[in-house]
Amino acid sequence: MVKNFVLDTNVLVHDPDCLEKFEDNVLIIPFPVLEEIDKLKSKPGSLGQRARQMNRKLDEIRNNGDITKGVKLNSGGFVKILIFNDFNVTLPPFMAEHYKDNAILLYTLELKKRDKKPTILVTKDINLRVKADVLGLETQDYLADKVEINEILSGVKEFNDSSLRETFVRIGSISIRDIEPGLYPNTFVDFGNGVYGRVDPEGKSVVKLSVSMETSCWGIYPRNREQLFAYELLLDDRIKFISMPGIAGTGKTLLSLAVGMRKVVDEKLYERMLVSRPVIPMGQDIGFLPGSQEEKMKPWMQPIYDNLFLLFTNRHVDPDTFLKRSEKLGIEVLGYIRGRSIPNQFMIIDEAQNLTPHEVKTILTRIGEESKIILIGDPYQIDNMYLDTNSCGLVYAASKFISHPLAGHITLVKGERSELATAAAELL
Repeated sequence: MVKNFVLDTNVLVHDPDCLEKFEDNVLIIPFPVLEEIDKLKSKPGSLGQRARQMNRKLDEIRNNGDITKGVKLNSGGFVKILIFNDFNVTLPPFMAEHYKDNAILLYTLELKKRDKKPTILVTKDINLRVKADVLGLETQDYLADKVEINEILSGVKEFNDSSLRETFVRIGSISIRDIEPGLYPNTFVDFGNGVYGRVDPEGKSVVKLSVSMETSCWGIYPRNREQLFAYELLLDDRIKFISMPGIAGTGKTLLSLAVGMRKVVDEKLYERMLVSRPVIPMGQDIGFLPGSQEEKMKPWMQPIYDNLFLLFTNRHVDPDTFLKRSEKLGIEVLGYIRGRSIPNQFMIIDEAQNLTPHEVKTILTRIGEESKIILIGDPYQIDNMYLDTNSCGLVYAASKFISHPLAGHITLVKGERSELATAAAELL
């Protein structure tokens, strides 16, 4: 049955390509939403960029017909700008006037009264969904980019089978047809008793790991199974994209930086290492910061510097001198990445759980020849108000690349920072 989906502003700017993801249904954009988009288009960074992109899409659609009556989309559905000059319904008297969220609710109520088709309000605003439910409206989150975190996204498949283990140890490889057809490339296999393998990028067989618990990068050794698997992916130059989620203290940042320094400084396989993280504060913002780009970014990048200082100490290198004089390490501002091409770089994006799927796409499409990119973050600690564990860019990208031979994925699960940090991550 064809339905009316009323789209909130946050859905349109979260994913400017959302209009083609509702199949053959009717997409309703209330006029107050256009006003909100108009206010957002001048915002700095990716938010303003996505608002302007949405404006351009609507302008293209407008050229194909009367958008107030409905224009057909490639998906088979229709999009329509809704404007009412008078209303047959009213909001409860305690609801504030001239408040855009309440105006969207009023439009949805009026549409539900006038149109026999089922009417659903789609918004990423949890409070608006609650208010809509109180008013008797059907509502839902934007589901097109939500992904369920499951066993596949762990990056590890366990087969505690003694015969398989003995065969693998004796031969050194084993066809996935003899284990489980359909295992994804670069998935790790645990045969039990500390015997590990990895599905090759072609997805045909499980082969032995090229690293061990004795493998060191700038004095950092793997401390558990998942960190060992992380080193296997990070050190394999055939793997161009790695997603590495994990709770706080599991070593995501330190391992990535250690391998990056080895690849850039020691092996000289990349021109330099680029490091960045979204500029999203936890709690109250500290306002505008003075100084150069590097000085402005320093508070956001301090966790990176903390890990680098540990690596420099292991190598008896003065960190301040290296950071000031070396061109091997760069700090990237994600807000300026659009339009760039980044070849021959080892790139690390920290706190990637705070990126939207659209922002992750923008970043990955900037990666040039001979570059490698690692997305790391904790999908259970998200500071972006419109993202959650199942819709953040980190998890979304991992799910889309899960079967690609150029990509690898491993979820780090064991905290190694300290006993207290591990306990806090589990208990709080």
